[in-house]
Amino acid sequence: MAARRPAASPPAEPQADTAQRGWWPRLRPWLFGAFALLVGTLLVRQARDLDWHEVWTAVRRLQPSTLAMAAGLTVLSHLIYSQYDLVGRHQLGLALPPRRMMTVTAVSYAFNLNLGSLIGGFAFRYRLYARLGLSPAEVTQVLGLSMLTNWLGWAVVAGTCFLLGLVRPPPSWGVAPVALQALGGALCVVAVAYLIACIAARKRTWQVRGHELTLPRTRVALIQFGLSIGNWMVIGAVLYTLMPAGVAYPVVLGALMVSAIAGVITHIPAGLGVIEAVCLALLGGQVGHGTLLASLLAYRAVYYLAPLALAIAAYLRLEAVATPAAARDTSG
Repeated sequence: MAARRPAASPPAEPQADTAQRGWWPRLRPWLFGAFALLVGTLLVRQARDLDWHEVWTAVRRLQPSTLAMAAGLTVLSHLIYSQYDLVGRHQLGLALPPRRMMTVTAVSYAFNLNLGSLIGGFAFRYRLYARLGLSPAEVTQVLGLSMLTNWLGWAVVAGTCFLLGLVRPPPSWGVAPVALQALGGALCVVAVAYLIACIAARKRTWQVRGHELTLPRTRVALIQFGLSIGNWMVIGAVLYTLMPAGVAYPVVLGALMVSAIAGVITHIPAGLGVIEAVCLALLGGQVGHGTLLASLLAYRAVYYLAPLALAIAAYLRLEAVATPAAARDTSG
């Protein structure tokens, strides 16, 4: 949904605001700390039991054709993601060339994957879009719609995987399969509710804490779902391509969905160790840990590090050529 700050807003209710938010800031560090501790414990336990010679041997056994296929799927995924900001371009009526916005999105995504959302997802977009003439409010709206697009697709794919029982948490996690299925159902309900609201809502604009939120039209919402669902499934295909035989694609996709949200919760740049710990815990019973870790390391190199090298060059090019430009299409 697009968010616009009105010219003048009524003063906030400080007491109500404090009462509403007071408990969460105190609880959040404890929750995040507990989750980070759980992931760290899993990682240390797995690293201690691994045969690192087996890992290196498995890495060397990866075929060039396998790496080439994974690289091709990586290009496709980053290309799909680069179109996320075009949702905001359409919704806000911006006049920036689509190719320029796609380049900014792709560069920001590569830095986001490796350095975290604060630097990649936010700082790079604000910097580059400001040089291209967008106001901070417009960048915020574009970024908000892009993030919404990303997590709508995750909710559908993750919800389906959880609901169908494709993710079986190990006993050490203390999570009952039925609880994960209930979570999957809730995620699907939220995604469907958003789509229904975009289709049928009569009132499409609300004032929420000093911001104007506008619900996208049906066509825009369908584009959001199509881009994001397709991208998450392609990312799963990248990881699946690098996996040894015997691991099914839906199971790999489910593990990826868990690791994605785990990386966000722990706030660890590039999800270092998080993806490996989660996938080893969920998939380690189907394939040797050394072989599995080799696939995960190859995935990190192909999907994270190689695009970062290209993004650095693209960023320097953008900095060199970017000049303030008219950001809004006055012709409508």
